[in-house]
Amino acid sequence: MARRGDELRDHILFTAKNVFLETGFERTSMDQLAARAETSKRTLYAHFESKDKLFLAVVDLVRELYLDRLGTPGDYAEEPAEAAALYCGRFLQTLLWEPTLRMCRMGIAEAERLPEASARYHDAVFGSMHVRLAGFLGESYGLAPGEADRIAYDVVARTVHPRFLRGLFGMEPVAAERPEAATIAADVDLAPIRAALAATLPAG
Repeated sequence: MARRGDELRDHILFTAKNVFLETGFERTSMDQLAARAETSKRTLYAHFESKDKLFLAVVDLVRELYLDRLGTPGDYAEEPAEAAALYCGRFLQTLLWEPTLRMCRMGIAEAERLPEASARYHDAVFGSMHVRLAGFLGESYGLAPGEADRIAYDVVARTVHPRFLRGLFGMEPVAAERPEAATIAADVDLAPIRAALAATLPAG
C-alpha cells in the first residue's frame, strides 16, 4: 500500500536523516533522496520545496528524537545528586554516539550558509539539556536560577565538553550502536561527574 500524507512525509524525513548522515548535506541531492525514499522527485518537492527546507525539517526531527531519548534528570534516580550525575553521563553517552557526532559536524559545516539549522541543533543538543539540568538542580536544592545555571554549566563544561570535543575531532572512541540508558555506568566514567557535583552542590 502506497504511503500518503503524513505517513509519506515522515518516511521522507527519516530517509533524509539517514542519507544526510551517510553522505553529508553538500553531497546529497534531491534525486538521491527521492530514490532512497522510493518516491518521485515531484512528490518530494510537494512536501519540501528545497533541500534546505528538508534539512531544517530533519533537524527538528532529530531534536525530537534526541530530547525524548535524553529525558530529564528525574528519570534516572531518586537521589538528586545521583540523578544529575546519571543525566550528565547519559548526555555524554549520546554525544559520543557516531550519528550525533556526524550531525554536529554537519551543523558546523553548514553554519554559515544555514545558521538557522545549526542554531536549532545546538539548542536541541546543548541548550535544552542545560535548561533541564539547571531546572532540576534549582528545584531539588532550592537554588536561585542564576546559581543553578552556573552549577549546571560548570559541571558539564568540566566533565562532558572535553570528551565531546575529543570525539568531535576523532580523538575519542565513539559508539557505532545506539547507546542505551541501562549501560550508562558501563559506558561512562561517572566518578569525575559525581566529584564535580559534590564540589559545587550545597551540602546535605
